[in-house]
Amino acid sequence: MAPRTDFPPVRACLFDMDGLLLDTEDLYTLCVNLMLDRYGRPQLPWSIKAKLQGRPGPAANQIFQDWAKLPLTHEQYLEELTTFQQKLFPTTKPLPGVVELLTDLDRTGKGEAQGGNRVHIALATSSHAGNFKIKTAHLEELFAVFPQEQRVLGDDTRLQPGRGKPLPDIFLLALKTINDSLPAGETPITPEECLVFEDSVPGVEAGRRAGMRVIWCPHPKLKEELAGREEEVLAGRTGEAGDVDLHQVGELGDGWAEYLLSLESFPYDKYGMVIPQGKTAP
Repeated sequence: MAPRTDFPPVRACLFDMDGLLLDTEDLYTLCVNLMLDRYGRPQLPWSIKAKLQGRPGPAANQIFQDWAKLPLTHEQYLEELTTFQQKLFPTTKPLPGVVELLTDLDRTGKGEAQGGNRVHIALATSSHAGNFKIKTAHLEELFAVFPQEQRVLGDDTRLQPGRGKPLPDIFLLALKTINDSLPAGETPITPEECLVFEDSVPGVEAGRRAGMRVIWCPHPKLKEELAGREEEVLAGRTGEAGDVDLHQVGELGDGWAEYLLSLESFPYDKYGMVIPQGKTAP
């Protein structure tokens, strides 16, 4: 089909965190492989890891346990895995282009955007509060651009349990937190005015099912794993995220989603975003 080209300017950007803003995917892999090595099991392949990304913890853990068959109870596995994570997660770093992108978007709300509108931002991550704190405590300045009420975490009480990605709820809630914060007189933002940033397949599907545009910026190994299926991913039609109502997702080549190698030199103009020039006064 011909891709759509008449989109309105983007007024809100909704961000996943793990593997998109932070380099946590390789840290997750290292933690899991340390566990597997401890029990004489093979290293985690990307064919399995791809199914874990972006999912709520309980669902991801079940998929992993079904594959790994570790001689542990679920509770024992989590306890041992958490020990490794607590040592490694405080070393997280922003991925290429992240600091510049978040800084630029934050500046649209602090200065005159040369005729453009402010671009609001929110966080929508499957990470629970405990893990979020460990991963971000040393990066407070980076995450300060996200207002507290516009951080939607995996265990957020505003989310219905069991409704994580690839369901659209987390992105719809993130948009609601932005709309609830708009000043009087500013028109509420619609889903098609939102741009979701994701690295995982379930995350892309969640964004598409929310009726939003999507940037897919995956780990190189995930991209390699899905070679030849990129258009399916962008449409939310891989089937990797389980059974879905196909009317809720996109069509191949419909123009609603785009693959990017990294978040460096983001093409703001393409999405109707105007970034103020020069430094914004504090």
